[in-house]
Amino acid sequence: MRTHPAPLWVRLRELLDERGPTPADTVLVHFFPCGPETEAGVLLSDGGRVHDFELRYGPAGPDVDRGALVTHWRDVTDAWQDMPSAEEIAEAFLWRPPPRRTALT
Repeated sequence: MRTHPAPLWVRLRELLDERGPTPADTVLVHFFPCGPETEAGVLLSDGGRVHDFELRYGPAGPDVDRGALVTHWRDVTDAWQDMPSAEEIAEAFLWRPPPRRTALT
């Protein structure tokens, strides 16, 4: 997801940027189809926040990924331990990229 040139990943990075998480420092824990035009995902942001979301595609066509929109975005940081994917989320905390720091931060 972080650097892949496929249109889906490019669009997902754009949508994440709009919502705050830095794609380069975010771990995509889950991303799977949950309907004919919808994907569901869970991510761990660079700030340690856990979000679940749905990505809905537009009309079928050659640029279907470019029209994708986030239709559900929920911060589940305080509740992820009770989610079915809790074990995978806990593992993501262990292997997420280290925070980027500069001498000024």
